[in-house]
Amino acid sequence: MESHDALELAKKIIELDLLRDRIWENLAEMAGDNAYELIRRVQNS
Repeated sequence: MESHDALELAKKIIELDLLRDRIWENLAEMAGDNAYELIRRVQNS
């Protein structure tokens, strides 16, 4: 059986994934079709 710490980390990953989805939706609303390009520019800077 998984340790308590491993289960807590798994829960945190799920929470981060859900937060990422919400943030992405906000960015997509603000930047529209430019959202992917904006992400690439920020990653490469």
